[in-house]
Amino acid sequence: MDQAHRADSVRERLIDAGVELVMTEGSASLGLREIARRAGVSHGAPRRYFPTHHALLSAIARRGFAGLAARFAAATEVTGTPRDQLRSLADAFLEHAAEHGGMFELMFRHDLLDSEVHASDADAPGPRLRESTLPLFARLVELVAQDRAHRTEQGTGPSCDSAPPPALTAAALWTNLHGIAVLRANGSLQLAFPRAGEGPDPLVTAALDAHLGRADA
Repeated sequence: MDQAHRADSVRERLIDAGVELVMTEGSASLGLREIARRAGVSHGAPRRYFPTHHALLSAIARRGFAGLAARFAAATEVTGTPRDQLRSLADAFLEHAAEHGGMFELMFRHDLLDSEVHASDADAPGPRLRESTLPLFARLVELVAQDRAHRTEQGTGPSCDSAPPPALTAAALWTNLHGIAVLRANGSLQLAFPRAGEGPDPLVTAALDAHLGRADA
């Protein structure tokens, strides 16, 4: 194995070990020594293959965004209106957060997303972490715009002149969904609003109604 392939192999082992660690023990467990131990390399190896600790954490979090992107793609393959796709996307977002709590927490750490703060991460392999989030948000904006156009055609929505920009509505909806995910993860939401039974999540329905307008209006 030549040096370049060996370097790629070690990087992947370190990322794999970090993914396993964050999925089983949470984001607070991601110390360099423990990642190196699980990857079967020396304690100094992470520093040789990633310029900073943040660069390695970003590479681990990028795996989480890849999984979320796959869920988004599957969710928006559903047939139906843009509202149907938004509903499916919102459910997928919350399911991903619930099933991958430690990774979800890591993915949205501001210090990782705000990559300009870490100029030394510029030499890290792969794109900056925030480049992994932007296509997901762009898809949300696209669906919000399509839903608005559909409702306008049907005469059930506000005019485009009176509505806020689709990006603003999408950001508000994303914030609402993220808040639901975080409050559920720490158990706070269940105390105030326990969800009973099966069927559509009433909080997702309320979020969509609040930001898009009622579906039956």
